[in-house]
Amino acid sequence: MNKYLAVLGRVLLAQIFLVQVIMLINSFMSNPTGYEQYQMGLANYGLPGIFAPLIILIQMVGGLALLLGYKTRIAAIVMAVYALFIMLAGLTPAPLQYLA
Repeated sequence: MNKYLAVLGRVLLAQIFLVQVIMLINSFMSNPTGYEQYQMGLANYGLPGIFAPLIILIQMVGGLALLLGYKTRIAAIVMAVYALFIMLAGLTPAPLQYLA
């Protein structure tokens, strides 16, 4: 029973990240300026544009690793660090925002 619960937990956790990647790629394909808008959205949080492909890559690779069960412990740690990083980037004000 525990084996099945672990698989179910991995699948449900992976779908969070994979659905986000699918939604991002869909918005890029449906809107000619979708990628630039995504980069500007990241800039609102104080993140440079280089983080856009990195975020997509981490979500896709980490989500697939969790879904397929490949290096599950390492993938889970990487995704937890990623989630903490995104949380901190979203909660803290952008650098020098108080000067605007």
